[in-house]
Amino acid sequence: MCGIVGYVGSNLAYPILIDGLKKLEYRGYDSSGVALHTGETLEVYKKEGKVSALEDFVYGKNIQATVGIGHTRWATHGEPSDRNAHPHYSNSGNIAMIHNGIIENYAQLKSELIQKGYTFQSDTDSEVLLNFIEDIKINNECSLEEAVRIALKRVVGAYVILLLDKYLPDTIIAARKGSPLVIGIGDHAHYLGSDASPMLAYTKEVVYINDYELAIVRPDELILKNLGNERITPFVTKLDLELAAIEKGGYDHFMLKEIFEQPQTIFDSLRGRLDAGQQSITLSGVDKIKDKLLQANRVIIVACGTSWHAGLLAEYVIEELCRINVEVEYASEFRYRNPIITDKDVIIAISQSGETADTLVAIENAKKQGATIFGLVNVVGSSIARLSDAGAYTHAGPEIGVASTKAFTAQLAVLYLIALKVALEKGTIDRVLFNKLLGDLAKVPQYVHEILEEQDAVIKEIAKKYKDAQDFLYLGRGYNFPIALEGALKLKEISYIHAEGYPAAEMKHGPIALVDERLPVVFVATKDSYHEKIVSNIQEIKARKGKVIAVVSQGDNVVVGLADDVMVVPLVHEIIAPILSVIPLQLLSYYIGIDRGLDVDKPRNLAKSVTVE
Repeated sequence: MCGIVGYVGSNLAYPILIDGLKKLEYRGYDSSGVALHTGETLEVYKKEGKVSALEDFVYGKNIQATVGIGHTRWATHGEPSDRNAHPHYSNSGNIAMIHNGIIENYAQLKSELIQKGYTFQSDTDSEVLLNFIEDIKINNECSLEEAVRIALKRVVGAYVILLLDKYLPDTIIAARKGSPLVIGIGDHAHYLGSDASPMLAYTKEVVYINDYELAIVRPDELILKNLGNERITPFVTKLDLELAAIEKGGYDHFMLKEIFEQPQTIFDSLRGRLDAGQQSITLSGVDKIKDKLLQANRVIIVACGTSWHAGLLAEYVIEELCRINVEVEYASEFRYRNPIITDKDVIIAISQSGETADTLVAIENAKKQGATIFGLVNVVGSSIARLSDAGAYTHAGPEIGVASTKAFTAQLAVLYLIALKVALEKGTIDRVLFNKLLGDLAKVPQYVHEILEEQDAVIKEIAKKYKDAQDFLYLGRGYNFPIALEGALKLKEISYIHAEGYPAAEMKHGPIALVDERLPVVFVATKDSYHEKIVSNIQEIKARKGKVIAVVSQGDNVVVGLADDVMVVPLVHEIIAPILSVIPLQLLSYYIGIDRGLDVDKPRNLAKSVTVE
């Protein structure tokens, strides 16, 4: 949600800002803009629509500035429009600001400011915060830095803000709470961003800003302070990312590239952790809290969206292998409940970005009640990673496509490792089954490669056949039920076709009423202990003239004989099968989206990293 960039140095700021905004387009947005400090004036240019529309608008205008800030907006307060786009001017025109987040008490602040004579040019909470800061600056005759510090002590909500002051020509003031901010350290320059992607071409050294920290950023100086005005020593992190990781690499779309990267990303998630030869698993994060895990009364998994589906599968696997009670919670609900949490509970927080606002608040609350937090994230240095007592990175690399693909399978790979390691430590799995599952898991990267090579053309044709359907039903049993949910979510996100995921056994309790000759029903029907039951469900759909698309295990002639279309995956143990079953469903959603002429990398209304409520 909302991308922010900033630059202060000796080069022209505008080209760096535009390049950064393009690299942040994957986060989802509806308008964009830049503010440039020319040395004498603040120039603000903003436009509804794509960054390319902003470029057209700025062409021929004054961009002679070496300091600037830029923004891509995902609307919360106020519709997408030029006037609601960021940056905003303060009433005096002396300050410009961009904001990522939501100010919850903006209405009260706005009312107070209107009584003082302030006027507003937009419908945003961001402009209210900006004028609140300026009002403090004027009335207290203080610096912008001090005004920001005072204002943020009263503000309720989440924010990353970047400000330019007309009278501070070489300075950006920044602060954060609840939304991510990274500052890159360059050669006589600093780069600011919602994540590291805008600065990869310029530096590999970054500082991750923490909540309630304020940064004063100049070409050769980075000062960090807390809201009590105490200096903080910046902790410099070396990025382990390459620019090529955020480029398409010859693929038509990031989504397709990331689907086809999965043999490598799953391998990277297992590398150094799974030793098939020694039949062992090494996970330092699990070792760090091993006693807590072995003695846990419950494991509570909190996540949102696709990560929630990974957590749901983990519930099935951990309960089966480890014999620990597992509950899976939507973080967006869990944070507002008053759940019973004790020091005997372990919370597993799953988030691709490590910045998901709901998940972050949920684990903050759980930690206050004594729970142990284990973070499973993809982004090194992210907020959830820093808040966790222990954790594991998925090593999937940057995921640019808004709809998660490779991050999901990387999460599953690591969750399998966690379950297997804990089960072996607890003695709740015998060595024969452990070795079987470990062996199948080790082969997953190769199996995924085979699926992509052998099924891509098949799935492309299936997509053409069903691209005009208005509804889809996805069904699965047991370990495949979460994959049915994930398949339905992917189709909704990418194609805008209404799709529902259900346990196949629940079909007769309502969804079967939807079945007619126009309804495609996708069965995740790999060989498992429920196979005979799923075959019966398929026959029930066929009896009502529904169209059956099935994900099947190699050698399954029964389902192949019943289904209208099949997507084949290698035969593995039923616990491992879901990480293979999801691959054809990702491709199906991708190709249906393409056939419908949609932007599969940036679906409407969606944001990659949901850093606000």
